[in-house]
Amino acid sequence: MTNPTSPISEDRIPVIVGVGEITDRPKEIADGLEPLALLEAALKRAEADSGGKLLGEIDSLDIVNFLSWRYRDPEKLLAGRLGITPKHAYYGPVGGESPIRYLHEAAQRIARGECSVAAVCGAEAQSTATKAERAGVTLPWTPFAHDVEEPKRGAAFQKPMAVKLGVFRPITVYPFYEAATSAHWGQTPREAMAESGALWSTYSSVASQNPNAWLKRRFTSDEITTPTPDNRLIAWPYNKLMVANPTVNMGGAILMTSLAKARAAGIAEDRLVHVWGGASAEEPRDYLIRDQFFESHPQNAVLKAVMELAGGDGKAFDAIELYSCFPCVPKMARRTLGLGADVQPTVTGGLTFFGAPLNTYMTHAACAMVRKLRNGAKLGLLYGQGGFVTKHHALVLSRQVPQHALAQDTSVQVEADRHRGAVPEFVTEADGKGAVESFTVIYGRGGDVEHGVVMLRTSDNARALARVPAHDGATLAHLLNMDRTPVGSTGDIVAADDGVLEWRRL
Repeated sequence: MTNPTSPISEDRIPVIVGVGEITDRPKEIADGLEPLALLEAALKRAEADSGGKLLGEIDSLDIVNFLSWRYRDPEKLLAGRLGITPKHAYYGPVGGESPIRYLHEAAQRIARGECSVAAVCGAEAQSTATKAERAGVTLPWTPFAHDVEEPKRGAAFQKPMAVKLGVFRPITVYPFYEAATSAHWGQTPREAMAESGALWSTYSSVASQNPNAWLKRRFTSDEITTPTPDNRLIAWPYNKLMVANPTVNMGGAILMTSLAKARAAGIAEDRLVHVWGGASAEEPRDYLIRDQFFESHPQNAVLKAVMELAGGDGKAFDAIELYSCFPCVPKMARRTLGLGADVQPTVTGGLTFFGAPLNTYMTHAACAMVRKLRNGAKLGLLYGQGGFVTKHHALVLSRQVPQHALAQDTSVQVEADRHRGAVPEFVTEADGKGAVESFTVIYGRGGDVEHGVVMLRTSDNARALARVPAHDGATLAHLLNMDRTPVGSTGDIVAADDGVLEWRRL
């Protein structure tokens, strides 16, 4: 282990030297850039931002997973476009935390002396791809790799009953955390909704000032939380303006090197941003085998670990990016960090308003954070999350040189697991009484209720999922009461003709 009192060799100190972004809004569908072209453009902009000549020396290349277009070996295709042969070339799995993980791992490789120039990049062209499919336009892109297996997502990791009831996608799973956390914090649903609206309005305000944002407009809290034809309810309590917007065309890239290499390349000192360290942990991918839904043990462990890097106080961070796929995530995170409801949670604008290029939003957040630190912020926190509150990774950045060598073992999984309680057995057969652990109500595109889904604890404390049919107005009204949470209330469990459990308010 490095002696903390001895100086760290400059060729083992990782620094971010360049960031680049591109937002593509083609006038004609066929003129839209494919993800590979967006990556190349973002990397060239990152090199220009650094003031050095580094692209040809990249020996570590990480690409965030694409979902808008499928390639065979995209890391090799991009390396070919750039004319490089990196020793480390990686195309990773799905996960919104992955850009932060790749940045952290690249910094660790530099600290180990395994590489001298690293690039992390991601891009999506979902807006163009969707418009082309709807219009029947053939895009002049690299041919879609139909023979490459689609990445596993949502349903692949969930129980059949969750899939049958429609609670296997982010939009229908995160509400379980939303309802459980607000009840745990003693909020009425109305108070919880007001907190979400105010928080999201803050995100939109930052996006309105970000030249790279997809939606550059500040929305009020009421605009965000009030259902309208353009802001339809999707899954209680989420309207369209409360969820991630993936229909964008964006690319982002970060260039990192050692302090010695940066200085040798003539990169100005005011461009350099240091990586202090970070932490990671995760939950089981099957959300139904978690102990509860009013907090995330991995999130807590990760955020507490990075707070220690900042002296043990979340208020030490004067620039923060809290992942914002759905309001419950930053609401939980700011409480763990010990920050108030007036927190400034983003330097980017959030996945609803800046845009959600699927797995790579945090690449853009890293770009925005670097600019924020260059412009005077002292200590930055990047917190990324993937899956269904599943995978968590945080990273601390600063203009200041760290006092210690970058740690290599940064998993806090043991600490997360230490707090995990007993996991209830999941059952698909039950009768008698059931108490609400959490819930959501799923809506059709026209605004009508499709059905409710209640997560229950049975009389013997097993866990079950139960449907509330659209025709059961009394039970739905109980679930949707804005002045009293249904969490903890009891009702009857019955089996429907199709074998699915249903729940009725007593």
